[in-house]
Amino acid sequence: MTNYEIPTEQWAQVVEKSGGPAIYKKIPVQQPGPDEVLVNVKYSGVCHTDLHAMKGDWPLDTKLPLVGGHEGAGIVVAKGTLVDDSDLPLGSHVGIKWLNGSCLACSFCQQADEPLCQKALLSGYTVDGTFQQYAIAKAAHVARIPEGVDLDAVAPVLCAGITVYKGLKESGARPGQWVAIVGAGGGLGSMAIQYAKAMGLHTIAIDGGSVEKEESCKKLGAAAYVDFAKSKDLVADVKKATPDGLGPHAVLLLAVQEKPFQQATEYVRSRGSVVCIGLPAKAYLKAPVFDTVVRMITIKGSYVGNRQDTAEALDFYARGLIQVPYKTVGLSELQNVYTMMEEGKIVGRYVVDTSK
Repeated sequence: MTNYEIPTEQWAQVVEKSGGPAIYKKIPVQQPGPDEVLVNVKYSGVCHTDLHAMKGDWPLDTKLPLVGGHEGAGIVVAKGTLVDDSDLPLGSHVGIKWLNGSCLACSFCQQADEPLCQKALLSGYTVDGTFQQYAIAKAAHVARIPEGVDLDAVAPVLCAGITVYKGLKESGARPGQWVAIVGAGGGLGSMAIQYAKAMGLHTIAIDGGSVEKEESCKKLGAAAYVDFAKSKDLVADVKKATPDGLGPHAVLLLAVQEKPFQQATEYVRSRGSVVCIGLPAKAYLKAPVFDTVVRMITIKGSYVGNRQDTAEALDFYARGLIQVPYKTVGLSELQNVYTMMEEGKIVGRYVVDTSK
């Protein structure tokens, strides 16, 4: 067993007031409780949820001051007395996800729906997250990262990858069927295309704003691309992208604006499913009742994956079926990433290196 030298202070990005900005400063390193581990976070992906956490524009109270981040990949350097050596020895490569912990005893936890636990701890929202060099997480919930996996490359899988993989499972789409991915050029979308392909699904990528997004989506395996900014009839164009013209069997809504959520039921085929994943602030979802009933359309939400979904999503990645398009910047540059995010200039995912 290796003993790690743990400092008393560390660099972190701290949101001190709702609305931001995130401030790069030194803060104390915390000690893990009995059922917790201390992770030396090497890299952390930057998710649109982190921007919402800083701005405080979701109907969910955030911890303040707050260290954001929930896609942290690193090494276990200390642990509580209840953490089994055979399960998580010091030096284990692990990931800290959005779901930082749950009670493990309620009806939801007992049915593998631990993300719905009423006592769930949320990294970078209700508890400090991964935009720091050392972060605390419940041992039962850290992701076990397979050996040989690069920590910088796998970081975005810990939220974006798991979330879209869960959404595809929830959609009920079967191999050979078609799935429309709205917001396909972003961080979640870029992985959704690949997970769908690995699961035997054909994808229609829907996005707009740059030629780079279209090229990226097609390179990752999208069978068709629809540019919402150029399309004169989005519904017709999405339907035409399927061989029989009836539309996709499922739609994954990853968009950060409200309008795409209102359009999806118009182009999904009868008996299809619309899966809501993106969370535009203060947005509503509307659909005509008549069409929803007579076309037997399913509309549902999909939250983050459970521990089993996490293991499955990481297994796809470890087998080389998922390539994460990402760019690495220093943790000190996080606020610049948020600015690009607000301006819609990000293709793929940004990962921060906590050592810079």
